[in-house]
Order: sequence, then structure tokens, then C-alpha cells
Amino acid sequence: MQFKSVQDFLVHVQAELDANRLILPTLPDVAIKVRDAVSKGDATAQSLAEIIATDAAISARLIQVANSPLYRGTMEIKNIQMAVTRLGNNTIRTLITSLIMQQMFTPTTPLLEGYFRSTWEQGVNVSAISRALAAFVPHLNADEAMLAGLIHQIGKLPILTLVEKIPEFRDSPSRLDKLLEKAHPHVGKLIMNTWNFPEELKLVPSEYVDFQRDSGAKADYVDLVQVAFLQSIAGTDHPACRVDWNTVPAFVKLGIQPDTEILEIEGVSEEIELAHSMFL
Repeated sequence: MQFKSVQDFLVHVQAELDANRLILPTLPDVAIKVRDAVSKGDATAQSLAEIIATDAAISARLIQVANSPLYRGTMEIKNIQMAVTRLGNNTIRTLITSLIMQQMFTPTTPLLEGYFRSTWEQGVNVSAISRALAAFVPHLNADEAMLAGLIHQIGKLPILTLVEKIPEFRDSPSRLDKLLEKAHPHVGKLIMNTWNFPEELKLVPSEYVDFQRDSGAKADYVDLVQVAFLQSIAGTDHPACRVDWNTVPAFVKLGIQPDTEILEIEGVSEEIELAHSMFL
């Protein structure tokens, strides 16, 4: 099987989806039920705790994270209901989805392990920076910003699963790297179209690579992730390092000078480290 262009590969992706030979990542029931319950506006700490308790692994991680420096209060959190009460319904809704994201980046074969690990680590880096940058944009939520960073490259997961059976990509790291960079925004959009996410988060995986994007005067989660992504790859050989930050509207909308070193802003590096510690 030969692919002459990224578009040829995307046509193949759609054909595999239509034939049910490729399955897009889906949110587990626990995440969907928590999001639905919180959206209805009448969920209690007890009712949310009962939903979360149906997933033992997520329950354990939630208690662990609730006691982490990022969220820790004066009292130790000993059960799920205490965590929900401490953090609040909206934070719990986003946090549960963020914790589940980590499970999705588990490789199915040794061949894919390095790619899955590097993609997850990149997601965590962008997530941590996005969360810290949210402090400069009061109308955006820090936890939603963190989730936006975690999902920004989710489109790479189905591609990696598919190329394992395609020698021309599987056996050529350079071709696979180029394919991943060019195709993942489109596949990310396909995934987001199947998830019950707020519209402003759904746009992140497909639009964060449009560095001339300007959605209006107010910054959104795409803008946050864009700036966080560019900061995360600074000094590497990533193709997007050729982008002139002075031409990227997202910097202006966040009120950040393009030549600002984010880590040198007071308190930012500490926030990034705390967010990092949740996932790595």
C-alpha cells in the first residue's frame, strides 16, 4: 500500500473507520456520566462520588491528585466524596477526564511505546504551561486549560495504531514523524466530533496548529494551547519552531509579549512543576 500524500492517508483512515477496522478513542462511561451529571446542575457530592466509585483506578488516582500540592488543603482527603466536596463539581468533571486521558496513551505493542510516551509527555508539557497561562486570562478556567493541553495531540493515537500495519511508515521514523505532524489535527477533529465536550475544547486538536488563527478579541483555549505549544518546542528541531511568534495573534490576546520567557514570570515555573507532577 502506497500513500502519495497525507490526503491519501486520511482517505484510508476514513475507509478504515467506515469498515469498523479502526476505532477512535472514546470516553469511558464514568467520564460521560460525571460530565452529564455536572452539566444538569443538580449533582451532589454523594451522587458524583457514587459514579466515580464504579472505576477503582480513577477513584484511587482522584484521591491521590486531590492530596497533591496542586489541590491540597489543610485536611487529608481520605475518600471520593471528600475530594468532590473539596474540589467542587466543575473541577471534578474536568479532572476525571484529564486522569482518563492518561489511560488512553497506553501503548498496545512495544513498537509503539516510544511514540505513545513522547506524545503523552508533550501533552503534559503543553497542559502544564496552558494551566499556568490561564492565570493571565481570568475568563478561562485553569483546569479546562489543563485538559485542553492534554487533548491537543490526541489525533496521533489512531494514526499510530493504524501505521503499525503499514510498513512504509512503521519502518521509517522520519516518514512517520512527518505523517503524525500533518495528519493528527484532522484525525483529532474526527475524535472531538464524537465526544460530548464544550465547543471551545473541541476546537483545540484541529485548530491549535493554525498560527494565524484569530477568533476575536477574547482569548480562548486554542490560543492558550497555541502559546503553550510554541513555548514547549522552543529550541528544538520541530518544524513549528520556524514560526515567527510576532505574527501569532494568540500572544497579543493573552497579553504576553512574544519574546517573554514564560518560565521567568513569577510563580509560573512553580505552577508548571506542580501540574507536571500530577501526570509524570
